[in-house]
Amino acid sequence: MAFIHQIRVRYAECDRMGFVHHSNYALYFEEARTEYMRSLGISYKELEDEGVIMPLRSMHHEFLKAARYDDLLSIEVSVLGEISVRCQFAYRVSNQEGTLCCTGQTDLFFVQKESLKPMRIPASLKTLFESAR
Repeated sequence: MAFIHQIRVRYAECDRMGFVHHSNYALYFEEARTEYMRSLGISYKELEDEGVIMPLRSMHHEFLKAARYDDLLSIEVSVLGEISVRCQFAYRVSNQEGTLCCTGQTDLFFVQKESLKPMRIPASLKTLFESAR
C-alpha cells in the first residue's frame, strides 16, 4: 500500500532553467518517507530515541518530466520486498496534473545508534510496516 505526501515547490528549489533542481528530490523523498512512518504510528525521532537509526545505503532517481516552481507534487512512497536489516522504499513523484515527473528508490538499513552496528528491524516497527501492506 502506498502513502502519498504533498509538497509545494518553493522558488528556492528551482534552478536557472526554472526546473526543480535534482538535489531537492532527495529531500522530497526523505520528507515523504518520514511522514509515511509517522502515519504508521512512529516518528523517526521516536525511533532514534529508542536507539535505532536508519542510514541511507543507496539512492536512485529517474527524471521523466521537469517539475517547476509552485507545482503541487504528490510523492507516493511504498516499501519494497521483505524488511529485515535493510528496508527499500520506492517513490513516484507526480505534479498536480497527474504527470509522472520522477521515480526513485532508496535503500536504508537499521543500525543500533550507540554501537553503530547493523541490526534486524525491531519487531514493533516490522509489525507497523506489515500492517500498511
